[in-house]
Amino acid sequence: MRVLFIGNSHTYYNDMPKMFKDICAENGIDVQITLLSKGGMGFDYHADNQQTRFNILYGDYDYVILQHVAHPMGEFSVMEEAADRIMEWVAQTRAKACFYMTWTMEGDEASQPEMSARYRKLADKYGCLVAPVGEKWWEHIHKHPETDLYYEDRRHASIEGSRLAARIIFETLFTSVS
Repeated sequence: MRVLFIGNSHTYYNDMPKMFKDICAENGIDVQITLLSKGGMGFDYHADNQQTRFNILYGDYDYVILQHVAHPMGEFSVMEEAADRIMEWVAQTRAKACFYMTWTMEGDEASQPEMSARYRKLADKYGCLVAPVGEKWWEHIHKHPETDLYYEDRRHASIEGSRLAARIIFETLFTSVS
């Protein structure tokens, strides 16, 4: 199986795609990972990048995981317009798209519903999956306050946070948790 991760630091921190690959291996699924990421960039950056287009169209992927800039997310119209362009390429392949919903900064849980709604709106528009990492993030914090999911900057994931993200993406793809 081939999986393409497209995102930014919330995707590449702690080598999260490798964590995802390890979870797949533990479950008997052989996965090849490709990562296209640049810190602080969203769908608009990737939609303008020929490397993104080429990888989607010719990489023979089973899944394309898409993560937009998180802090701040910016205007929804920018996110949606760029997602439209990216999803045009995905539609030309056999790949299934999955939006990787991120989490809000520490202390800003009240913004999670808006962030979640944006990812869910796009997933509904394209009939694809959404990995509800941001929602599961806050559930985990409430159930396990002793576990720090945040890195020192209080925006990115700690190793534990990246493991949670990898697990939620795995569950979304293979057990339809979303």
